[in-house]
Amino acid sequence: MKAKPKAKKADKQIVVDSLKTTLSGAQALYYTDFTGLNVKRMTELRKRLSKAGVEYVVIKNTLALRAVNESGLVSQRLKGPTGVVVAKDAITAAKVLSDFAKENDQKPSVKGGLYEGNAVDAEMVKKLASLPTREDALSIFAGYLNSIPMMFALALDARKAQLEGSN
Repeated sequence: MKAKPKAKKADKQIVVDSLKTTLSGAQALYYTDFTGLNVKRMTELRKRLSKAGVEYVVIKNTLALRAVNESGLVSQRLKGPTGVVVAKDAITAAKVLSDFAKENDQKPSVKGGLYEGNAVDAEMVKKLASLPTREDALSIFAGYLNSIPMMFALALDARKAQLEGSN
């Protein structure tokens, strides 16, 4: 029986460089423990994340840590099987992870991560998931902006009716 050949140092560096490239421009990085998810569920998670414009990478902890640290960020030590969620939109990624976990017995679980360069824990990722997405926030803001001139027009119309009624 032959022993499995070890990955060469150059191959490992290619994996690290690839993850570093993926990390550039990312707003958030979440570490997940996917233990308990079968291949079908993992494929479904990857599809959902991909549809939302989020990358999901399963990589050795040491290589993930090295890529993050070489990117100028500081990350916590990782233990156990780890999937790395790399997102340009942190809230959308958190929502997809949270919704998927609710449907699948809280799997994958979030170990922690980085948001805008700062360390976050699983609780913070849950809070991010509860925030409105960028598009939702912009539509709420546009609604507020639209309501100001509308309320002003209604006030003017009421005042006009009031003045006409007194004559």
